[in-house]
This record gives sequence, C-alpha cells and structure tokens, in this order.
Amino acid sequence: MTAPDFKGPRPPQPKTRVLFVCIGNSCRSQMAEAFAREYGSDVLIAASAGLAPAFTVAPDTLQAMAEKNLDLSDHFPKSIKQLGRSQFDLVVNISGVPLPPDVSSSVVEWDVEDPVGMDYDEHCEVRDVIERMVMNLVMELRRKRETPPFKGQGSGRLEL
Repeated sequence: MTAPDFKGPRPPQPKTRVLFVCIGNSCRSQMAEAFAREYGSDVLIAASAGLAPAFTVAPDTLQAMAEKNLDLSDHFPKSIKQLGRSQFDLVVNISGVPLPPDVSSSVVEWDVEDPVGMDYDEHCEVRDVIERMVMNLVMELRRKRETPPFKGQGSGRLEL
C-alpha cells in the first residue's frame, strides 16, 4: 500500500475581498481600490465606498492616477450603505473616523491625510503613500497564501 501523492498543485485559494472606505469615496479609497486592482488582482477583490459620498471623483485624483497609467474616469463615489449585504473579508478604513457599528468584517485603520483641498503636488504625495500601503497589503496577502497550512511531516510525537 503506497501513500497518496500530495505533490500536485494546490487548489486555488479564494481571493480576499477588501473594501477601502474614506469619507467621500472621491480620493483616498478610489486610489486604494485602483492600486489594489492593478497590483493585487491575484490575491484580492477590491471595492471602495464612502461614509458620505461626494458627487464625483475629484479631478486631482483622476489626474494623479492617470500619471500612474490608471484610468478612473468611469469610477464614481458609492456609499457604504449601497453595498448592502456584500461580504468583505477585510475593511481598510482610511476615513479617520469610526465606521458604522454594523461593519462586521475585520477592520484595519490606515492613517492617510485627506487630500481634499490640498494642492496638486500634495495630492500626489497622498497618492504615493496609498500606493505603498496597498503594495504592502498585497505582499502580506501573497505571503499568507504561500504559507503551507501544515508544517513538518506530521510524523513527530507531540509532547506536552
């Protein structure tokens, strides 16, 4: 009797559903969603929303992201309430304020200054901070996927 062969490819793991939230869903969360889709589509599914959504994505956000070859012209602000019963594995709160109590997902707080009212160069600095933070999140999710569920051969004795 031979042992089963477990050396084949591992089944694909489900992607982490991530929601980025800011105040207006006009700048920070839109940028984070776009970077996450661009850099992390292998490990996550990204969405964004605002606590009090603006009417449009900020023009400086559109321009700053275009400089990174990311077109947000078809994006629009959404309310966190519009997401209804959508389930997320992780909520990244970039708003700087507490999220509504009905957010039941795991929440990570990112301290990122709101670029609304900043000049364009400062807006781009915020964009670059968000890009780095998203890349760190993507790398963390990739590391978690690569970690095998079991360590060792399982043949050792358990000593208490």
